[in-house]
Amino acid sequence: MLCGMSDLLAELDTWLDANWDPELTVAEWWQRLGTSGWAAPALPTNAYGKGVSRNEAIAVGQRIVKRGAVAAPGGLGMLLAAPTIAVHGTQEQIDEYVLPIVTGQQAWCQLFSEPGAGSDLAGLGCKAIKDGEEWIVNGQKVWTSGGQIADMGMLIARTNPDVPKHQGITWFACEMRQPGVEIRPLKEMTGRALFNEVFLSDARVRDDATIGGLHNGWAVANTTLIFERSGLGAGGHSAAAACSAGTIAGDLPKRVGDFARPSGPSGGGGGGGAMASGAVQLFTQMATENGMITDRSVRQDLVKLHTLHEVGRMLAMRLKAEKQAGRDIPGAPNISKLSMSEIMRQSRDLGLRLAGAGGMLHAYNSADRKALDEATGKPVLAFVTEMALFAQGPPIYGGTDQVQRNILGERALGLPKEPNEDRVKTWAQLPKNG
Repeated sequence: MLCGMSDLLAELDTWLDANWDPELTVAEWWQRLGTSGWAAPALPTNAYGKGVSRNEAIAVGQRIVKRGAVAAPGGLGMLLAAPTIAVHGTQEQIDEYVLPIVTGQQAWCQLFSEPGAGSDLAGLGCKAIKDGEEWIVNGQKVWTSGGQIADMGMLIARTNPDVPKHQGITWFACEMRQPGVEIRPLKEMTGRALFNEVFLSDARVRDDATIGGLHNGWAVANTTLIFERSGLGAGGHSAAAACSAGTIAGDLPKRVGDFARPSGPSGGGGGGGAMASGAVQLFTQMATENGMITDRSVRQDLVKLHTLHEVGRMLAMRLKAEKQAGRDIPGAPNISKLSMSEIMRQSRDLGLRLAGAGGMLHAYNSADRKALDEATGKPVLAFVTEMALFAQGPPIYGGTDQVQRNILGERALGLPKEPNEDRVKTWAQLPKNG
């Protein structure tokens, strides 16, 4: 057992001295990192991790980048699929699915939301029907982040329509590159297409790809959502690799040293937390350069943004202490998610204020972005405008702010649920969303 953070980082430094080699391919480097436990150290030891806390795992990720090495694979496989399978999967499933995630061999996406089942996720209608040793899946999913480069998908589908809606759902590991899976990008107002809609037409899933047991998908999905809200929320973020995991993106055979560069704000797409985490330093620099740092209200907004980040970080530290004592903080992931939504709104408003008229300019592809940077002489504007446009997303994805408040009211504060018949009528009997 390691004695503390310093011992953990010292062990990592020793390992990096012996193993980091910029001449390796991305695949070779991630193979070393993943099988050693350093790629996802928060995972348990039987799931290719080291069983450390989230804060310690974040420190490990930051140390890897600080040492000049390439960070561990990113994406929803690491954030959601691996920890969910580590909790609910068998050891055979952990070996089959988690190992390719931590070594970057497979990228994952999340097949949860549907056009008629977003906030009411348990009302989903995507159906899976048993056919021998397989399940035949038909339905539509939407807002699928990274679906265009995913090898695998976290699929929740209805396997029994004749029980209450929460009881007839199953969580599957679904192969995305198969006949019957069509992925269509959804272009957002940033100019990127991070999200997709996915159509499943007689797609097939193996029976042994059922994670957590038949019809137990709602419990498994809630585990995924807890990891999602914790990962997307305020409180610190691990460094992300500049290269992409999985076989579709095409980075695995490339020289890993070409991706080794310091982390920091960029105009690239990504989750709200990753985009906002460097905003305070960036905005302070902008305000200093344009003379607005002397404006008391600007300084107040900078301090407010810094405070929101610190409160989130301290919540994560408090949660770690409670976990170590065998306790929990009810609703902590939901509070963290709400905090990140507020950080994104504050970052949007302050960033555009500091950008001035330049904040009205935005480029929607790489060629135009280069031209805009040359015209303004301010490449940082691309980061500011993209974050401002993207800021509308975090209060919606991963569970809307309203859903988070409902969960806090019911599960943390003990307030009564709204009356409904979800628990007594079968899914087939309930009225369906549009």
